[in-house]
Amino acid sequence: MNQAVTFEVGTLRVICAPSATDVVYAGIAMDAGTRDEHPEESGMAHLVEHMTFKGTQQRSSMQILNRMESVGADLNAFTGKEETVYYSVFMREHLARAIDLLLDIVFNSTYPQQELTKEVEVVCDEIESYNDSPAELIYDDFESQLFPDHPLGRNILGRAERLRSYSSAELKAFTQRLYLPERAVLFVMGRVKPSQVERIVTRAICHTFTDPTTSLLMPTTAQRGFPALSSPPRTRPQAQLVSTPQYIVNKPVHQAHVMAGAAALPITHPHYMAQVLLNNMLGGPGLNSRLALALRERRGLVYTVESTLTAYTDTGVWSIYFGCDPNDVRRCLRLVRNELSRLVDHVVTPRTLAAAKRQMKGQLGISYDNFENVAIGMAKRYLHYGLVTTPAEIMAQIDALTSEDLLQTAVEVFHPDNIKTLIYMPE
Repeated sequence: MNQAVTFEVGTLRVICAPSATDVVYAGIAMDAGTRDEHPEESGMAHLVEHMTFKGTQQRSSMQILNRMESVGADLNAFTGKEETVYYSVFMREHLARAIDLLLDIVFNSTYPQQELTKEVEVVCDEIESYNDSPAELIYDDFESQLFPDHPLGRNILGRAERLRSYSSAELKAFTQRLYLPERAVLFVMGRVKPSQVERIVTRAICHTFTDPTTSLLMPTTAQRGFPALSSPPRTRPQAQLVSTPQYIVNKPVHQAHVMAGAAALPITHPHYMAQVLLNNMLGGPGLNSRLALALRERRGLVYTVESTLTAYTDTGVWSIYFGCDPNDVRRCLRLVRNELSRLVDHVVTPRTLAAAKRQMKGQLGISYDNFENVAIGMAKRYLHYGLVTTPAEIMAQIDALTSEDLLQTAVEVFHPDNIKTLIYMPE
């Protein structure tokens, strides 16, 4: 993939990346997520995401749904802790149609009360569905324990009783505060020219916003507050489980669900890529990961075991998840600690390091064939950090890692003394 091109139309940042396909991935990434909610706005960011499709000053909810679907395209969105992303996947001849619609729903939604009353119940059903999936729910509960009384520990979906109390006016106040063009990135990935995208965006803004003084068309003089990759890491929220390193919750489950982990390094940290490689070695998607071999292949104790990293702008979350027979929890945790100790206490040999690099670079290369994830990842990096990173640059960062880098990072992040554990046990 060639280098992406960036430019601004007024205060709206735009990033375009080429691809060899006629399928285009375009969207708007907003720097507004669960972390930006006030304490009394629990679940607001996600609810706004749902309601963004329910009507604008120019379109009804049905017109919004049919606008892209009628040409065989997809229109979707998701909410994270630090961003909300709206995007569409379509054939390139529909680029103008997609950009016009995306700008309209993101910046012109009216959040009608009648639609809100109905959609809240949809979200409440989503909450119940999530509560019935312990293997997914444990991730949110773990972050709530890791970052108590902190916005990062807040559940994205919110609480049903609070959601049912929200009004259209409150949603409008939330978006008036956060859904600003200077907090947004419009991204396009496809076989289209940046000059074409710029013309379409400019025309769409003029069509969508009839007021010529709108901030979308005004040039920006504000400096972007991107963290520098060479700067020291910001102070991370203290990772403390309520009162003990191990927290057990009784739930109506058949097997035990276990999560162990700690606060991790942010992307801006110099050792972030070493952390990524270590995580991949430990419990990445390969069946030959250390945890998969120790818990599943050699002993048959689990069906699923994985190690994941979630990056935020000033911190991160590293966690290991597995499900097992309740009688095997202690044994599995002992095996996990053994694998962590191997990384913390021993320098990775040159041969092992070379093999880990080769495997991760191959996985990354294959992942770039998933254009949707690549486009969204590109948008998020530019939104939060002002970064435009090519696959070659990422591969070079991996190649530059040394055994000493991995050992130093493992001691900082993966040391067993730092690990907090959350366990769902059958009632």
